[in-house]
Amino acid sequence: MNHSESHLNRRPRRLRHSEGIRRMVQDVRVTSADLIYPIFVSHGQNVCSEIESMPGQSRLSVDRLPEQAQEIFELGIPAVILFGIPKTKDAQGSDSFDGQGIIQQATQAIKAAVPDLVVIADTCLCEYTDHGHCGVVADGSNALPAGYVLNDETLSVLNRIAVSQAKAGADIIAPSGMMDGMVASIRGALDGKNLEHIPIMSYSVKYASAYYGPFRDAADGAPKFGDRRTHQMDPATFAQALAESDLDVQQGADFLMVKPALAYLDIIAKVKDRHPGVPMVGYNVSGEYSMIKAAAAAGFIDEQAVVMETLTGIKRAGADSIITYHAKDACRWLQSNS
Repeated sequence: MNHSESHLNRRPRRLRHSEGIRRMVQDVRVTSADLIYPIFVSHGQNVCSEIESMPGQSRLSVDRLPEQAQEIFELGIPAVILFGIPKTKDAQGSDSFDGQGIIQQATQAIKAAVPDLVVIADTCLCEYTDHGHCGVVADGSNALPAGYVLNDETLSVLNRIAVSQAKAGADIIAPSGMMDGMVASIRGALDGKNLEHIPIMSYSVKYASAYYGPFRDAADGAPKFGDRRTHQMDPATFAQALAESDLDVQQGADFLMVKPALAYLDIIAKVKDRHPGVPMVGYNVSGEYSMIKAAAAAGFIDEQAVVMETLTGIKRAGADSIITYHAKDACRWLQSNS
């Protein structure tokens, strides 16, 4: 074998010279524009209540949102997603579609303060119902067992929520309940109210995950009985994820989401490969966030390095946007390292 043949068969040389060269050869880079910041909103005045299971995160009252929105926008984060904690709950989750409900008020406050910050409204019932499930449930008066989630009745409520949120100024509607036909139903409801321009970010692939624990504490949304495995996906399923995303695209979803992100990077990659023209969102959920925070607080890991590696991995898998509680910290680190 001559010298040239030997050279051709060598493995690619890893560049070890400088930080500048290392950055030149990176083909996946996380930027502030990739991130979406979640906000928990509650009633009251001057409320900033720390969430014990999610260090660094708080429930905020509507009057605290303009300052928060300005900070987020100045960091270069293009969008927020809102989760509401109502004053009262009932079987229908009425606060969710009230014109003066908590998400509607929050949306109006943010858009008035920072019009260019994109507001995504989570469209679901679990935080608003007194039973904590993502839909209307059977009361046991007919053939269905008490507590059974009624799909079609839930769609009617989701339609009302979506229209109310859009009328309040939400830029994107994000249905998260995993009801059958929810995208088509909501699309029809929005179009029927001359809201054709409002896109839908569907929680297309949402697993019944143990990683949601801190979120349910933050949003006071844990189910009072049973669980959500009847409508969320079993973590051991794969083909269903592709089928769910296919259906949502057919029904008019403008974004697809996989939740959680970190334990389901393979699903993000497969769904993105299947629908390359549809923006993909990975939700870096509360349990993933809190594990890093706890390990960093104990001195077991370098928080900045692990967070940035995590976000890079989610983007590398195929996510165009990442919903993450780390967003503000990540943007500050990006700015300080630039």
